[in-house]
Amino acid sequence: MDKSILILDKGTRCTAWNYSGQRLVAGLDDGTVVIYDSTDPASSTFISTSRFKARESSITKVVWVPPEYGDAVACISDDGKLSLWEEVTEDTEEHHWKMRKCFDGITSQVLDVQFGDGQTCLKLVAACSDGQVKIYELLDTLELEKWQLQAEFQNVIDLVSKFGNATCVSATISWNPQRSEGRQSSFVLGYSSNTPALNSPKVWEFDLDHQRWLPVAELSLPDDQVDEVYAVSWAPNIGRPYELIAVATQQGISIWHLGSNPEPDGRLSTQNVAMLSSHDSEVWEMEWDMSGMTLATTGSDCVVRLWQSNLNGVWHEQAVLAPAG
Repeated sequence: MDKSILILDKGTRCTAWNYSGQRLVAGLDDGTVVIYDSTDPASSTFISTSRFKARESSITKVVWVPPEYGDAVACISDDGKLSLWEEVTEDTEEHHWKMRKCFDGITSQVLDVQFGDGQTCLKLVAACSDGQVKIYELLDTLELEKWQLQAEFQNVIDLVSKFGNATCVSATISWNPQRSEGRQSSFVLGYSSNTPALNSPKVWEFDLDHQRWLPVAELSLPDDQVDEVYAVSWAPNIGRPYELIAVATQQGISIWHLGSNPEPDGRLSTQNVAMLSSHDSEVWEMEWDMSGMTLATTGSDCVVRLWQSNLNGVWHEQAVLAPAG
């Protein structure tokens, strides 16, 4: 028999689990952020333990900071503002949430934000409504209010091109989850906009020698570049000689192989190995399991689908999870 583990507050717009799956953060229509905790891990039930007012407008995105940097959450509000909140204890007070940083320097609306742990420090990438990508570095691991703008560019292969009149509705970011000494930080980013050159997902990698971010791959076929990108997800890699990235557009969900060794021009090889089209609607979210073997997707059809590849490399629908009734 199915059992409810928690009931979300009315007006919940977005949610996110922390790394361990023991805490859930939810953003509400009225700008409130609610934290749910599991008081008894054995029972898998959650209760509301904290709530705070982050903005006057609706919260549209919440993202946990990596756990080694403490209990902290980034919030994007409906007005496009980005803020960072941390759970703290001051003097004899109980735990409460305090705003550590409001990124006022971002003049356009923030559409998506994700954290990536680089070799030297925590990084934050923010995708904005004007097509600009901004990357910040944390200057002190113990002080979440100290961030520095490291780079700013547009999501285009030709770095000389500029699109001043771009209007972006949404964006989606996914960092490479692997951490290794020999590999620099990298992430994939796609847009939903009125500018096709911005939309197609690009893989960005940090060039340590020249201290800049470079586009090393584009995950689209020539006739796909007009598609708006709904979601991207970079799979964990346990022993594969290539990377695996899922991209959702209006045509469906495409699975890409990304080469690990650069070509002579510095780019990474790409191969579109599958097109999954069972969602007859817009895809909202995609997540890989910890092994990078199973992809979970959900969309406006209110159904969760699980996808896997067989031993011959053929991708198929493994299971469908639909709401009861």
